[in-house]
Amino acid sequence: MRHLLDTQTLAREDALRILDVAEDMADTQRREVKKLPTLRGKTVVNLFFEDSTRTRISFEAAAKRLSADVINFSAKGSSVSKGESLQDTAQTLQAMGADAVVIRHGASGAPRTLATSGWISAGVVNAGDGTHEHPTQALLDAFTIRKRRFGDDSRGQDLDGVKVTIVGDVLHSRVARSNVWLLNTLGARVTLVAPPTLVPQDVSNWPVEVLYDLDDAISAGPDALMMLRIQLERMNAAYFPTEREYSRRWGLDARRLQELGADSIVMHPGPMNRGLEISAEAADSPRSTVLEQVANGVSVRMAALYLLLAGAERSTADTLSANDAADGTEKENTR
Repeated sequence: MRHLLDTQTLAREDALRILDVAEDMADTQRREVKKLPTLRGKTVVNLFFEDSTRTRISFEAAAKRLSADVINFSAKGSSVSKGESLQDTAQTLQAMGADAVVIRHGASGAPRTLATSGWISAGVVNAGDGTHEHPTQALLDAFTIRKRRFGDDSRGQDLDGVKVTIVGDVLHSRVARSNVWLLNTLGARVTLVAPPTLVPQDVSNWPVEVLYDLDDAISAGPDALMMLRIQLERMNAAYFPTEREYSRRWGLDARRLQELGADSIVMHPGPMNRGLEISAEAADSPRSTVLEQVANGVSVRMAALYLLLAGAERSTADTLSANDAADGTEKENTR
């Protein structure tokens, strides 16, 4: 795998390979020693032009647990705030010897430009670009659904027939777009629920059903209900009358939570607007996978970085076996 830029063009075999490698990575995170020497000597740059906490920290944790050197680059306080172009920034990273660049950018298509421009030879991972895509979020969501459905015996499993309903601000959500394409690739049936004003203008070519009533969607019995954050910072118009009205019609409250099927799960990519798109009862219920998604994000991003920087050289099984040996040697040397 050379780059990870989107899920729309991600092949089913590649998606399943990332999820299966993430299972292997998750297994290593249950050990006493969680750190692996797999990417020792490699440099991963987190290049964030937009504010982020959980995504940046998740990628940083993933890279460090694989023993990579990590450089965190924030546009605020850097030369970018003085007008430096993406090309100049990229060439600076190239001169520093970056092996992988994790980029989050407000402009849709910026990661693809970085990957295909010839400015940099490093592998590129899209950590969210504009309202376009957020592929690792969709992968960790699929990983979470698969884990809940199949338990520890989920390797090789797709999501054929699983019903996933995505609710809320689809218009501004790169998470929704990445999930639509990936879940469809894996065989899931996807339904979008939102006010008409928060549905993109043309979704006729999306492999989804579109509904406007959350109660109707819940009565259809989804296996997973994914609540999206209302992105007020991206809204320059009145997309719904009031926040109270939105919560009443499209928010997951205690009543709707009870109406969900017994095995249905509740998801949210975070950060949550409690009391707006999701109630505290729903966010903190046993059905909620919010904290699982955060933990699974590290394993999925470890898998993505591994496949980008080491996966072509050797098999995962061989690598992890070598890691076991290395860990044992390091323990002996510290006794």
